[in-house]
Amino acid sequence: MNASVFFLALRRMRAPLIVLIVIYAVSTLGLTLIPGIDAEGRPAPPMSFFHAFYFVSYTASTIGFGELPGAFSEAQRMWVTVVIFLSVIGWSYSIISLLSLVQDKGFQQVLLTARFVRQVRQLGEPFYILCGCGETGLLIARALDRDGLRVVGIERNEARIQELELEDFAADVLLLCADAAQPQQLLMAGLQHRSCRGVLAVTDDDAANLAVAIASRLINPRLMVVARVASPAVERNMMSFGTHYVVNHFERFADYLAQAIQSPNWYRLVDLLTGLPGQEVPERHDPPAGDWVVCGYGRFGQAVVRNLERHGVNLTVISPEAQLPIAVEHVVGHGTEAEPLRQAGIATAVGIVAASDNDTNNLSIAMTAKEVNPKLFVVLRQNRVANEVLFDAYDANFTMVPSRIVARECLALITSPLLSHFLQRVRNWPDARAAVVARQLEELCGNRVPLVWGVRLNAAEAPAVHKLLMMEQGAMALGMLRRDPAAHQDFLPLLPLLLVRAGIDHELPAAAMPLEPGDHLLFAGTRAARFAQNLTLDNRNVLDYVLTGHDAPGWLWRLLSRPAQRRQRAPR
Repeated sequence: MNASVFFLALRRMRAPLIVLIVIYAVSTLGLTLIPGIDAEGRPAPPMSFFHAFYFVSYTASTIGFGELPGAFSEAQRMWVTVVIFLSVIGWSYSIISLLSLVQDKGFQQVLLTARFVRQVRQLGEPFYILCGCGETGLLIARALDRDGLRVVGIERNEARIQELELEDFAADVLLLCADAAQPQQLLMAGLQHRSCRGVLAVTDDDAANLAVAIASRLINPRLMVVARVASPAVERNMMSFGTHYVVNHFERFADYLAQAIQSPNWYRLVDLLTGLPGQEVPERHDPPAGDWVVCGYGRFGQAVVRNLERHGVNLTVISPEAQLPIAVEHVVGHGTEAEPLRQAGIATAVGIVAASDNDTNNLSIAMTAKEVNPKLFVVLRQNRVANEVLFDAYDANFTMVPSRIVARECLALITSPLLSHFLQRVRNWPDARAAVVARQLEELCGNRVPLVWGVRLNAAEAPAVHKLLMMEQGAMALGMLRRDPAAHQDFLPLLPLLLVRAGIDHELPAAAMPLEPGDHLLFAGTRAARFAQNLTLDNRNVLDYVLTGHDAPGWLWRLLSRPAQRRQRAPR
């Protein structure tokens, strides 16, 4: 890349350099042909090539050194005058060309790309490649930065890159203005870098995300690939070649809505575990059971109808199409007028989903429906981030924002891969059990969204605990990982959610459960609790204090106390 920058500069400056070379050559040649005079004013031979080039060098560059081999003749002075004007014109042309090159957008992009590649090559800590730096990418980048993970971003829109550069990140986010669908751009972003941990394809273009997923799987199969998708056909295509995780925000929200109708406490627990850590606990959503109306039968509307029907919810669809491909009660219209809503039974319905791809129409549908039935539970689809002010002003019961759904799912997969497995098991819980766990998490975290993390009891992630468990008489209960390493009698604000041992799941394991090497644990709690627990996992002295309640003496104290111990043991 550095070589290409050099040769590009030479190609752009070719004409000015040729002009300067010609001016210098002609000027030097003229001085070697024109006779001079000596100190007594008698004719003298012309200047040598060395003296002529030396004189032209400091004269043409406007230095004006002043050293002369001898007095000039009238003819030499006339030629030097020509040389001065020619050199000024040549250097002016070169400087203007150089300034034009520096201001050229293409050349600036080449320089930025070269610097980007150099910075990526020098990365030593783990990082993720983020393809798409819109609202979704920004949410992901902020969360990863808080967790101490580096981000390398690829974005086509230069304005979005400039916005991201103004963000206050703990570590610099390396950004490249390019099309992530091109494999060469992924390679420059570090797709084959030893520290790369995964690729997140979260652009708003399904085709681009598909191209990123294919390239990542082919070039570096060991990486985790998470892709955003809206089309079911593209989703099936991604899954066919082994994309690790595919996030369809339409299907995911529709599934959550249907599950929330059947089990609101289950959704409350999922909402807490998959939220953005540290933010205020989101408002509780309890969509009622009964008859629902869905306005719009696009991709989102189809996902909602499919999931609600699967859970036995009675619904009516309002769509401008005269015929629908499924057997469902159907009213022709847009839903922005009161008459189609009344025909769909809005007066007796318990909820409405405004699912069109137009934000203005969705707000109009919700406001018209509320006038007919003020008790409706309103679910709104928000398509554009710029309309967030309008949706906040309306304050719907439930708003589907694709960027937030995708960001939450991606972060859950990155920071705690065991979480998705746990959430699958939570689906089978009674609603009362989910309510108890959700209430415990809210009390532990002080009405903040908890941080969810996983721990493997091995030499890499928990060296102190693993070493203890590998000893013959080493034993430790799970509850010890909840002890505060700063105050033995206190417990950290965290909750063990799952313990996986030899392929067997133990949900909400008890504090007395003994730990074994290789156990995979899932916790939820505050960020401070995680940092405190890491001390116990990593440091043997801290672990001894947690187990015994007594501080172990340091090496310096042991060294100083040895003479006293020897004196006590010596015979008297």
